[in-house]
Amino acid sequence: MSLSSFISLPSMAAVLSSITVTLKPINRSFSSSNSRLNHHPISTAGFPPSLRFTTFQRRKIFTVCFVVEEQKNSSPEILTMSRLEKAERKKSERFTYLIAAMMSSFGITSMAIMSVYYRFSWQMKGGEVPVSEMFGTFAFSIGAVVGMEFWARWAHEALWHASLWNMHESHHKPREGAFELNDVFAIINAVPAIGLLYYGFFNKGLVPGLCFGAGLGITVFGMAYMFVHDGLVHKRFPVGPIANVPYLRKVAAAHQLHHTDKFKGVPYGLFLGPREVDEVGGKQELEKEISRRIKSYNKGSTS
Repeated sequence: MSLSSFISLPSMAAVLSSITVTLKPINRSFSSSNSRLNHHPISTAGFPPSLRFTTFQRRKIFTVCFVVEEQKNSSPEILTMSRLEKAERKKSERFTYLIAAMMSSFGITSMAIMSVYYRFSWQMKGGEVPVSEMFGTFAFSIGAVVGMEFWARWAHEALWHASLWNMHESHHKPREGAFELNDVFAIINAVPAIGLLYYGFFNKGLVPGLCFGAGLGITVFGMAYMFVHDGLVHKRFPVGPIANVPYLRKVAAAHQLHHTDKFKGVPYGLFLGPREVDEVGGKQELEKEISRRIKSYNKGSTS
């Protein structure tokens, strides 16, 4: 081996011993005590030659995330079954209320006709026709029908939407079942009608005749209210050709606006509801609601 070879070996070792190797941190999430390694290089000059060229491997950490998604049972078959069950329930509720409405209507109508017939036949047994009493009875019957519209309008606004709202509120919410708490008002209004009819039927004279007529008028209004309000407007039972009467369509549309609360609850009356809507400038909205109800009725009748 030549002399130049001996000279080059020590010089090469000196060069290698002066090389500085900078180690990168394995994980940057070490504690603060090891953070100095990030800024100060580590020299290998003090290590033995056998350890100076030891390599460091960075450990890689992989994090696997699993996303668990809950699948909802929203298949078309389940949705169809749910709709069918709801339709069957609604059909059963409408049938139940229809039976109740027919029984009450038939019973009240038959009793009213019989009571009118027997009362006047009983009064005319002596051969003398009580003209004033008969006229007063029929006049008060018509007056009671008209008066009940204004009474219902006032009570609806001043009582049902005020102190009695806890009962009437059931009528402004989706109904569950054939009946609702608001139906109690029909029974309350029937009590004075029954009392007036009872007193007028079993007593003679002008005053009993007027009371009989008033009770009869309240009864007629109650039956008309049930068919138009419960049947035509809220479709609690089918009403047949009543739905095709033009003015009753306006009545139904006006009452539907009451439930939308577009005019602060107006109208509060029923049969004069279209007039109330006109007074607050809602004629255009009334026409829109009439058109909507006609389309809905035609669609339901063809399907």
